[in-house]
Amino acid sequence: MYSIVSTAIIRGVNSLPVQVEADVSDGMPMFEMVGFLASEVKEARERVRAALRNSGYYLPAKRITVNLSPANIKKTGSAFDLPIAAAILAALGIVPAKSLEALLVVGEIGLNGQVQPVEGILPIVADAKGHGFARCMVPYQNLGEASLIHNIQMIPVRTIAQVVAFLNGRAAPLDSGRTAEDNAASTAEKAQTQSLQIEPDFSQVNGQRLVRRASEIAAAGMHNLLMVGAPGAGKTMIARRIPTILPPMCSEEQLELAKVYSISGMLLHGSHRMDRRPFRSPHHTVTPQGLVGGGTVPKPGEVSLAHKGVLFLDELAEFQKSTLELLRQPMEDKKIQISRLHGSCCYPADFMLVAATNPCPCGAYPDMNRCRCTQSAIDRYLGRISQPLLDRIDLCVEASPLAYADLTKEQHNESSAQIRARVCEAWEVQKERFAGSGIYFNSQIPADRLKEACMLTQKEEEYLQKMYGQLHLTARAYHKVLRVARTVADLSHSRRVDAGHLAEAFCYRSLDWKDWERW
Repeated sequence: MYSIVSTAIIRGVNSLPVQVEADVSDGMPMFEMVGFLASEVKEARERVRAALRNSGYYLPAKRITVNLSPANIKKTGSAFDLPIAAAILAALGIVPAKSLEALLVVGEIGLNGQVQPVEGILPIVADAKGHGFARCMVPYQNLGEASLIHNIQMIPVRTIAQVVAFLNGRAAPLDSGRTAEDNAASTAEKAQTQSLQIEPDFSQVNGQRLVRRASEIAAAGMHNLLMVGAPGAGKTMIARRIPTILPPMCSEEQLELAKVYSISGMLLHGSHRMDRRPFRSPHHTVTPQGLVGGGTVPKPGEVSLAHKGVLFLDELAEFQKSTLELLRQPMEDKKIQISRLHGSCCYPADFMLVAATNPCPCGAYPDMNRCRCTQSAIDRYLGRISQPLLDRIDLCVEASPLAYADLTKEQHNESSAQIRARVCEAWEVQKERFAGSGIYFNSQIPADRLKEACMLTQKEEEYLQKMYGQLHLTARAYHKVLRVARTVADLSHSRRVDAGHLAEAFCYRSLDWKDWERW
C-alpha cells in the first residue's frame, strides 16, 4: 500500500513543503529511506521502528520504502520522525489515508513512542496556511509557540498512540490539552520569574547627560551609537537601558522576531518575551558564526536575534577585527545572506548597534598621569576598530569619569517612560513623513532623499561644506550627519533642519582617535 504525508523544512525564516511518501510492498524485508537525507534524518528509520514497536505496532516482514520529496533539497533535522511514522501507519492501513489530507505533521519521536518538541515550529505553522493546509499536528510541548498563529487548527500530541487515536477519529483535536498540574506549574514559574526581575530604568543613571542625550537621539532615529570612556563610567549601564526607551513592538514585528527565536530553539521553554525589544550582548570571544549566523546547518546569529532591538558590543576593541568586519554588510542591508553548497538562506538583521570601548588597554588614556600604555599599544588596541566600521556608526560620544557628587547626591533623573514618550513622538513623525515608502526611521533615509527631508537653506549648506572639510568626513559620514540632524530636529518638533541641529549632529561625529588629546 501507498500513502503520503505532508511536512515542511526550514529555509531561512520561512519553510518549504516536503512530502513524505511511504510504500509497503511484497519483497525482501527491509526498511529503506531515500530523498537526499542528512545523517540525523537517516537515523529516523531506527527511531521510528522502535517507537512503533513500543507503541504496539509491529512492522510486517515486507519491503518498506520511504521517500522525502523534492529530492533536490537536502533534508536536515529531526522533525521528520512523526510524519514518517504517520506515513507508515497509513500505508499499513492502521490509520485512514483520508485523515491525512490537508494536514501538516511535524515532530520528533523517542524510542518509547513519546513525541518530542522540535525547533522552528513557528515559521512552519505560519506558512502552512499559504501552502494549503487547514490543520497542523505538532508536539504538545510546541503548542504554546505554535498557538501564536491564529488562522489554523492545532492538533497537539504527546504520543504515537494519541496520533493514531486522532487519525481514527477517536479523540478531539485538543484532547491532549493542558492539565491542572501544567497550569499550576506554569503560573508558579511565571510568578517566580517576575519576582526575580528588576526592571532597568534611566532614572537609575546619575550624571552622563551627554551620553543620555545621545542615547535618546539614537533611539529616536534607530541610529548606531558608540560610547568611549574609562572603565566604570556607566557605559554598560546606559546601554542596558536603551531598550526601555524604545517603543513596544507591533504584532508584525513580534511575529517576525518570534520566527528567528523559534528557529534558534529559544521559544520552547518561553525563554524570551516577545512583547519586549531584544537586547543581545555577546561576549567579545564570539565566533563569526555566532555573531552573524551560519554553520553546517545554518542558524541565526546574534545580529538576527537582535532584530528590531539592540545589539550591544561591550569592549568593542577586544573583539577580533575580522569578526567585527562581518557587521559592515548587515548594518547597511538590514539582513544577512548565508550561502552554502546546498542552498542559501536569508535572516533579518535590522538592529541598532550600541557599542562601548575603552580608549586604551588600561582605560585611562588620555590622562597620561594614570595611563601606562605605550603609544604603539594604544594604536594596536584602537586599530582593531576599522574606519569603515566607524563610518557606519552614527553617534560617537565620550563617557567621562563620574564625579563624587554625581554618585552621592540625590538626583531626580528622567525615567525611561518620560524619554520613551519623546521617542514615540519622533517615531510617529517619521512614520508620517515616510508613509508608503518602505522607510521607517531617519537612519534609513536614502542619500537622494536627504535634502528633501532636511530642507536646508544656503546658510546650512555653507556650514556643512565647512565642517565636511574640517573633519575630513567620508560621503557615508556626511550622510549620517544629516540623518542624525534630522532626528535632532524631530525631537525638537522642527519641520526643517537648522544650524543648531547640524552642530549637535557634528558634535557626535568629531571623535577621532588621532585627535583624542583634544577631548
